[in-house]
Amino acid sequence: MSLIERAVSRLTGQPDSPPPRPAREESERRARSSAPSGSAGATSGATSGTARGAPAASATTGASVAIRLDSLRRRGFVVPDSQTSRTGEEFRVIKRPLIANAFGRGAAEVRNGRRVMVTSAFPGEGKSFCAINLALSIAAERDHQVLLVDADVARPSIPRELGFTAGAGLMNLLLEPGSRDIGELVLGTNVDKLAILPAGRRHELATELLASRTMVQVLDTLSARFPDRIIIFDSPPLLVTTESRVLATHMGQIVMVVAAGSTPRSAVNEALQTVDGAAEVVGMVLNKARAGGSGGYGLYGYGYAYGQNSQSGSRGGAPQAGAQHAGA
Repeated sequence: MSLIERAVSRLTGQPDSPPPRPAREESERRARSSAPSGSAGATSGATSGTARGAPAASATTGASVAIRLDSLRRRGFVVPDSQTSRTGEEFRVIKRPLIANAFGRGAAEVRNGRRVMVTSAFPGEGKSFCAINLALSIAAERDHQVLLVDADVARPSIPRELGFTAGAGLMNLLLEPGSRDIGELVLGTNVDKLAILPAGRRHELATELLASRTMVQVLDTLSARFPDRIIIFDSPPLLVTTESRVLATHMGQIVMVVAAGSTPRSAVNEALQTVDGAAEVVGMVLNKARAGGSGGYGLYGYGYAYGQNSQSGSRGGAPQAGAQHAGA
């Protein structure tokens, strides 16, 4: 089973820090300092001209959601401060090369390495399950933060899975460019170092909007506004819609989820061909595989490789699994 990847040099340099701001009134300063660490208001570093200044305190302190951690734990998700689980160990293995690539510590420099798209060939293979777990696992890191973007704009599932009601989000930024500060739509959570950008309003021209220059500007703003975060995009399936193929062209890394015993090899190859040349690194996760005769379903292996047209199904190790989740 082939992994189609492009390994080229990443553009060097980091976003410049914004110039020092003039002194604010004492009340505004206190409001900013009280913003939660996981919220957009607590993060700075936007490039001048790409994003406006940090949003007002009222736009961030009120934009936090509570993730239902007990429900996630019961359903086999990786939950902070929980006991060690097979699923947790799986995602520790999966996230390591992604983090290394995101911050220039991999085998090769990866342009836009902090942008990671999680996708699949068809619906129901567990891509959202993997995207959420990957985000939660990275949020457990001491030195890294994560922004989870619900880019499956036709069938958003992150709010339902995490147990909160979402409002405006990514599509609103594309439909109304410049009308809202991006920080107003990024939600802080009760998981330290995890923030979420919902899908937002549905629209029949989603593909065209994702392919627009406005989308490029939004992605550049996200990367500049949150320079310390890995940005994970839960995208639509590759063989069902065209949105994910367009989104892939803006990514540095792609994680493709494959359902064990379900996804035909021909479909895997076809899906990989749709993103050939779109991102510099492509990895694969085998989901819903029986593990050790336990009867459970979960992650079974992670295929990862570097270089053009690398032939590998489990390069970098194939960890054993135990997560009790059928995935969606």
